[in-house]
Amino acid sequence: MNKIKGVITGVESSSNISLATIQANGKTFSSLIIDTPANALYLEEGKEVYVLFKETEVSIAKGRTGLISMNNVLQVVVTKISKGDVLARLELDFDGASIVSVITTRSVNRLGLCEGDTVEALVKSNEITLMEV
Repeated sequence: MNKIKGVITGVESSSNISLATIQANGKTFSSLIIDTPANALYLEEGKEVYVLFKETEVSIAKGRTGLISMNNVLQVVVTKISKGDVLARLELDFDGASIVSVITTRSVNRLGLCEGDTVEALVKSNEITLMEV
């Protein structure tokens, strides 16, 4: 599980769903949460949280030029690639924080990924979970 410490900077809620904005490691993250500040007391500005997301939820883009609907787009450097027959594990440096992506080995080969490449790591807002510090 990827884990980055951050601070909630905003919360928008409607019915039983909230969109939290978090500053973590110099980047703005967004997390879609099925809860509201009325039920989840940690959902308030200024609260420290961990931004959590699974390795399998981190997509990789190389040389992307178009717009995209994902809010969580991180500039990262590939520090290590471990290829298996079907899956590959990418270790990524996100401004000093280590995150991991697991994608298909076929995708690694198709993108021509190498250690030292600067790429984008993408995570959908509904795949980000928050945990109180």
